[in-house]
Amino acid sequence: MCGRFTITVSLEELITHYLIDDSKIAVLKPNYNVAPMHNIPAVIASDEGKRLGELRWGLVPFWAKDDKIGSKMINARAETVAEKPAFKRLLKSKRCIIPADGFYEWKKDGTSKQPYRILMTDGSIFSFAGLYDTWEDPEGKKVSTCTIITTTPNSLMADIHDRMPVILRPEDEADWLGRDNDDVESLLKLQKPYDAAKMRAYKVPSAVGNVRNNSKELLEDIG
Repeated sequence: MCGRFTITVSLEELITHYLIDDSKIAVLKPNYNVAPMHNIPAVIASDEGKRLGELRWGLVPFWAKDDKIGSKMINARAETVAEKPAFKRLLKSKRCIIPADGFYEWKKDGTSKQPYRILMTDGSIFSFAGLYDTWEDPEGKKVSTCTIITTTPNSLMADIHDRMPVILRPEDEADWLGRDNDDVESLLKLQKPYDAAKMRAYKVPSAVGNVRNNSKELLEDIG
């Protein structure tokens, strides 16, 4: 699964990286420990171009009775995303990119677990493949939420965990966001393990396990 990540770049860097045409985010603070139920930056395609806004992490399908289901739907498995009722419709029409500059995973070490941060070798921004939906409560308040798709691990991740988030290749981002792209088979082909040669991983402090901790010290390489 993918349950924690980092997005520490500036708003200007995100806008430039994704060639954003419309940003609904005015201020973006570094988040060193993004956790489920956080509001996170996300990119979607609109008639006016690429839009940057916020989605709450933890998908609440529009048909859900309440929004508590969100905490259980932070990830969608690539192998079944085209079949599950909560995701099938979204795969065709409500795809998003969730920017990150690293993610955390825990490797079992005997009876304990060691957290790692995984990132691009050059530390650059990368794109999780996500799905989003909008749910409305009985009072008419709308909540837009998202989930991150996961897949089998590449050779780097296989030593740490048996799953990894789907990271889109830069050349595939336009196809993923394309509003006129509803070809499920082609979309599923984009959901594959990212090239391990372009990624690296290192051990980080165990403090990252507590969602209340959110400081630059969590990024420290403890060897």
